[in-house]
Amino acid sequence: MSVDIDALLALTVEKQIPLEKLISSIENSVTENYLLLPEAKPQGRAVLNRTNGEILIHVPLFNEEGIYTETVTDEPEGFDRSIKSIVRKVLKEKMRAANDADIVGEFSANVGDIISGVVLQGRDSTIIYVDLGRTEGKVPAHEQVPTEIYKHGDRIKAFVVDVKQGEKGPEITLSRTHPMFVKSLFTLEVPELKDRIVEIIGVSREPGHRSKVSVRSHRAGVSPKGALIGPMGARAKAVMDELHGEKIDIVDYSEDPAIYVGNALAPARVTSVEVVDLETRSAKVIVPDFQLSLAIGKDGQNARLAARLTGWRIDIHPDNPVERILKPSISSDDLEEPSE
Repeated sequence: MSVDIDALLALTVEKQIPLEKLISSIENSVTENYLLLPEAKPQGRAVLNRTNGEILIHVPLFNEEGIYTETVTDEPEGFDRSIKSIVRKVLKEKMRAANDADIVGEFSANVGDIISGVVLQGRDSTIIYVDLGRTEGKVPAHEQVPTEIYKHGDRIKAFVVDVKQGEKGPEITLSRTHPMFVKSLFTLEVPELKDRIVEIIGVSREPGHRSKVSVRSHRAGVSPKGALIGPMGARAKAVMDELHGEKIDIVDYSEDPAIYVGNALAPARVTSVEVVDLETRSAKVIVPDFQLSLAIGKDGQNARLAARLTGWRIDIHPDNPVERILKPSISSDDLEEPSE
């Protein structure tokens, strides 16, 4: 059995596989299969001739004292045909491994970015499979927004969370729930973010419902909130449309924690913010009575997102708390009839 050396050389150049590594894989695989034969000779080993590509089984011989004397070749009947299929399998595996490595290397550069693809009808209904061109990605159940539904053939954007080589090929994990998905969507829409004129400092998110984004400007005269909102609100609307109507609060970042906490509670208006404990990062916030429910939000959502965004524990109070009115007690003397 002979292997085309020129074809092997071309393959190593195309797939960037070291020639000796490829030859060694062929020799090891042929040897393993040879030693499984009932008639296999002890210590027999396959050797590929680097000049003509011929593969032979070399068997070392030893004298009675265990000293090496010579090497002979063994040619089990029909093993030539087995060698051909073994070589074909090794080359196929190496090509697949090289292709997988290319894919992993290519998509690893996309980790932390947005990628687009087409939804495929998957084997598992709990997972969204996405055709990315050279390979498939998947959005696991915990990375999906419960309010979103995708059908076969729909185009989808997702955040690349992880890329690795799995047992069955490259595994690309995508997310629609990651907070940085919101940041990446804004980066696609806002040139000032790409040019680093405006910077997104933080994102807190409850996927499908609401997000809060804090921003600051690195250039005087540039409104960071205005940059993200865009003309007639077009930029923010494009992001919200991609998120299927998820509401987004864009707030100004501040180095002053009191100001930052106050801003983070938008759209509620804040009367004052007092830093209670700098070490535990606790703050007391006073809001107008009529803004209390807005500051807290439905089921505490607004306050919760503001706390996540700032990293501060926020205690919200109305500016005019209603005092508890006690019903006056009545003594037994009050019940006596007045004397005449």
